[in-house]
Amino acid sequence: MRRVISVLFIFLLTIGFSFPVFAKIDPAQLGKAITEVELLDQMRTGLASSLEGIAEEPTIGTFKAVCAPVGKQAQNIAQANGWQVRQVAFKYRNPKHKPQDLAEEKALAEFIEHPYLQGFWQQDDQGIRYFRRIDVQASCLVCHGAKDDRPSFVKDKYLQDLAYDFQIGDLRGMYAVVIPELAKTLEEKK
Repeated sequence: MRRVISVLFIFLLTIGFSFPVFAKIDPAQLGKAITEVELLDQMRTGLASSLEGIAEEPTIGTFKAVCAPVGKQAQNIAQANGWQVRQVAFKYRNPKHKPQDLAEEKALAEFIEHPYLQGFWQQDDQGIRYFRRIDVQASCLVCHGAKDDRPSFVKDKYLQDLAYDFQIGDLRGMYAVVIPELAKTLEEKK
């Protein structure tokens, strides 16, 4: 039996088999990622709630006051922590929010398949990823409701817009955070 295991081990080494390398991630950093994303989502929800019950059509100024600060805060979080933080959606308005890779596509599909799933972790060659769902709230429908009811500035600025016809509770998209520790560990092992 030992001989079989030894032969198998030598065979695996000669064909280039390597054992997985696991990143050394500080659990506090994982907790910080969750906290930062939850604060970001609270910011989004709070700013969007200012749109509830408005009578006038939203303008580019509304966008700058409600949506743009969330994107800027995501950039600040990424910069401060050495992470990547983005908003991702299948039905995107801004092409920068389109899924960038198969992992993001699969994560969105998980949220669609499991509507009560709030977030999950994944480890791959990019690092440790955290995905957190973004659901449509009533205030979101001012700009993301029926296609024909979108504000004029959206129709004019986003000619390839896909982010409409949502209902309350639909999956709007997700926050995608990449903590690149694993990628660094793999590079160091080469």
